Amino acid sequence: MATNPYFKYGVRSEQNMFEDITIEALQMYGQDVYYLPREIVNKDTVFLDDVPSRFSSSYKVEMYIENAEGFGGEGDLFTKFGVELRDQATFVVARKRWQQLIGSKLTEKNFRPREGDLIYLPLSKSIFQIERVETETPFYQLEQLPTFRMTCELFEYSDEDFDTNIRSIDVVESEGAFQYKLTLDSAGGGYTIGETVIQSGGTYNMKGEVTFWSDSGNELRLAHVGATDGNFHEFTTNALVVGQTSNGLATPTLVEQLQEIQEDAQNAIFDSFESDFLDFSESNPFGDIE
Repeated sequence: MATNPYFKYGVRSEQNMFEDITIEALQMYGQDVYYLPREIVNKDTVFLDDVPSRFSSSYKVEMYIENAEGFGGEGDLFTKFGVELRDQATFVVARKRWQQLIGSKLTEKNFRPREGDLIYLPLSKSIFQIERVETETPFYQLEQLPTFRMTCELFEYSDEDFDTNIRSIDVVESEGAFQYKLTLDSAGGGYTIGETVIQSGGTYNMKGEVTFWSDSGNELRLAHVGATDGNFHEFTTNALVVGQTSNGLATPTLVEQLQEIQEDAQNAIFDSFESDFLDFSESNPFGDIE
């Protein structure tokens, strides 16, 4: 028997009402988050990967977090390589709000969120990466799909470029990126955080992004450093470093590699901790006690 022709589920007025109720519910029970679209800088045509991704814009929108009792996933794992955080969260956003606040403003005019993009949750000060986007939830009750449902995992920083102008987000770059520390002789005009600096090397130029500048100590820190000829070079102490925005001019007197992650290295802790378990004065520390 066919469906009753006198009842219609795809009535536009009912669809609009249901969509408005969904948006209102998300605004009441959801959280304000920032959506960060991933920008492809240099796509690898062989492996279809993009290591030096950039996040230069952010969009504020309300989303509902389905994980009411805490983040899902495998949680905190202790491995031989350190601690891995594998928290997961599921975010729900209204399609209409997505199109108004984000989709219509993107260059590619995406009709839905993309896998690989990021969501910053101010509530826990966490950044999540979208792993999967479900476009068919709930399932056609009113012949309409009012929401997107995004399964996300805690983001692991890998030298991406953050320039969103939101301090709590951009600090990820200054704390986790591999950087160079330049001690300068003096600074004419000073440098600004976020600008690009260039040092001429003759047949090539060295470039880097300013993540920290101290005019009192003449200390300049640079991330995403590279040479224009594609080969490995480092900043030298015999040429000016020029700020492209501030027009700062100074010559380095000392060039050092700075890796902030090493400050949290646990080698010393493990070295002292193992003394409670192993006694290497024994001829066979792994055998029975003599």
